[in-house]
Amino acid sequence: MAKQGFIKTAEEIEIMREGGKRLARILSALRDAVKPGVTTRELDLLAEKLMREGGDEPAFLHYTPEGMTIPYPGTLCISVNDEIVHGIGGARVLKEGDIVGIDTGLQHKGLFTDSAMTVPVGEVDEVAKKLIATTEGALMAAIDAARGGNTVGDIGYAIEKYVKDHSNFVVVEELGGHGVGYKQHEDPHISNYGDRGQGMRLKPGMTIALEPIVNEGTRYIKLMSDGYTFVTRDHKRSAHFEHTILITDGPAEILTDRE
Repeated sequence: MAKQGFIKTAEEIEIMREGGKRLARILSALRDAVKPGVTTRELDLLAEKLMREGGDEPAFLHYTPEGMTIPYPGTLCISVNDEIVHGIGGARVLKEGDIVGIDTGLQHKGLFTDSAMTVPVGEVDEVAKKLIATTEGALMAAIDAARGGNTVGDIGYAIEKYVKDHSNFVVVEELGGHGVGYKQHEDPHISNYGDRGQGMRLKPGMTIALEPIVNEGTRYIKLMSDGYTFVTRDHKRSAHFEHTILITDGPAEILTDRE
């Protein structure tokens, strides 16, 4: 398979379609496994088990992102309540009323896909429901803006506008989406805010991961001492959704679409 910049070949796209379907099934199983009394470590182990049973490799496990010196220790980034992204699975027990962000990726036949969702644990309050719904809606607005000829700024604009139009919540500005495929993280970076017509122009054949991240309170964030977990500075909750998509001449194709 020859690499052609950001553009994937037809063969590579077929591999990513299959990888995306597999990842979507795993996330659906994880969503069903979220309930009070489950630990974040149990969810992490389930994700790894399902990936390896399918003959695939966890993309996050032992991955060392640019700028880091310590490999990531889990298959999932699993972030509870005020944890924004990159939370590490452990002994933490999920409780009724929590919200939990589950972010993971897999490597299928050498190519990567990436997806995330935020799941309520049992019954949650109305603000939590709105935070989750707003963030998922922002992802769908981003996908609608992601088509050949548009720019990454069009995507960021669509995310921020959706959040502002539908809530009093705020997007996280320091974190965002990215290219994906040959590596877990590729260019371009895709901010969750922006101006129409600005930034890299999207071309059919590009595969990107869009991931709106929305805070209940202020947008300000803090990195914890583990070097990976980001939390909200005001300790209010955060939600996160992500899909890997294929850019086309028309509407984007969602490669990690879940049932």
